[in-house]
Amino acid sequence: MNLINQEALQEFRIICADLPAPPLFWKDGEGYRHGYESDLGRLLANTLGRSCKFAYQNWADFYPALQADQGEMILCGQGISDYRKTLADFTEPYAVFDEAVMVLRGSPVRSPADLVGKKVGAIANSLNMALAETFTGCICVPFGGDSDDVLGDMVQALREGKIDAFVDDDVALVPLAEEADLGIGFSVPTQNKWGIAVKKGNGQLLARVNDALATVKANGQLEQIWRKWMPSLSYPFGNN
Repeated sequence: MNLINQEALQEFRIICADLPAPPLFWKDGEGYRHGYESDLGRLLANTLGRSCKFAYQNWADFYPALQADQGEMILCGQGISDYRKTLADFTEPYAVFDEAVMVLRGSPVRSPADLVGKKVGAIANSLNMALAETFTGCICVPFGGDSDDVLGDMVQALREGKIDAFVDDDVALVPLAEEADLGIGFSVPTQNKWGIAVKKGNGQLLARVNDALATVKANGQLEQIWRKWMPSLSYPFGNN
């Protein structure tokens, strides 16, 4: 086996989105990927003695790419849901987040009751959409994730009046709420668990990634990168 093939075997290909979603992930002008999930991917690969490569896909293509062996795992904002567990196997959680509803600044929306008759966006088949579907009387608008920037698509639709609000995890919306025309209408303490998706049937890889994740939780490295990127959010796995 030549050196190139040996190196390829040592590289984790991490399926993720190539869009700006700080503090989770984004690229600087030189193409380097920053953020909590980016650092976690590198940390897990390093813990397993491997390098990593980010394999960029549109949101809607994550699971087809995983099935086609275009990456070993999906590490990109995947709340663990019953639906997603039909598509892949998941590690133990590496993050836990609440959800929030984003509106235009000045909107009177402050609770689910204020969304009756309103159009509410969310990514299709996501935990965010599942929450939107509990808001009695609202009109749910799914976003398919088949573009380069599904979060940007929802923001644009909100600004253009095509939707009245959209749901996402609070970690993604807190930075957006700093923009002059956007605000968080209300939050819901759903405590969604996020996990790393691995192709079904690959129990050996799942076990290894879980072991690496347990290691970085136990030695404090996961908490360190959490507090680096998300100091305003409580670390969900206790003190190490």
